[in-house]
Amino acid sequence: MAAKHISALHPSRIFSAPRLRCLFTPLIPTHLRPFSSTPSNPDWLSPKAGESSKSRKGKPRVPTGGSTRGTTLVWGDYGLRLLDHDRRISASQLKIADETIKKRLRGTKYRLYHRVAANIGVYTSGNDQRMGKGKGSFDYWACRPHVSKILFELKGDVHEQVVRDAFRMAGNKLPGLWEFVRKGDPAVMGITKLSDGVTEESLRRARMPEVGVPSLSATAERLPATTGP
Repeated sequence: MAAKHISALHPSRIFSAPRLRCLFTPLIPTHLRPFSSTPSNPDWLSPKAGESSKSRKGKPRVPTGGSTRGTTLVWGDYGLRLLDHDRRISASQLKIADETIKKRLRGTKYRLYHRVAANIGVYTSGNDQRMGKGKGSFDYWACRPHVSKILFELKGDVHEQVVRDAFRMAGNKLPGLWEFVRKGDPAVMGITKLSDGVTEESLRRARMPEVGVPSLSATAERLPATTGP
């Protein structure tokens, strides 16, 4: 019993205060991201989460329904626009074009914007494989830009001829035909530029063939006679 009383009156038990629990928890919204002064740099050459299902080969779309999205500059003063269609550009080709622009503009103050992202997976099977047995294994990431799509934009204290030469070198590294565009250039609907009197409303208007008013006498002369003279 004495040993029990001594253990109960131990200094560690006499002077130890009970832990107090906080009855009120701070209400921190879960949908808000914590503030950070460091900008996020997502990888534009490969998606972060991958693909939930294997992408089909597909074809680059041609916006024939009256859309001009992605054909004009948004942030930069100069850009590189695709003139060709049905082009699938791989992530390695985009990286080479990006490095070419940076090497040409080394030592200058500029900012480069990417308008596309390689988020489509390409799957291949070996040449010696028989037909069937699945789609194949993953090979590389790619993108399918539509016709008149802008891939790169640039803004900075750089002369236009220098930027034009840098985009020319980048276009030589990419498949297809490319053109150099500037801030204020007209948008493109499909393959038609909205300039020289061509408007978006005129392209969306239904075009009917011009048919003249039928003439009764002309029709009678064209038809063969059924009775003799």
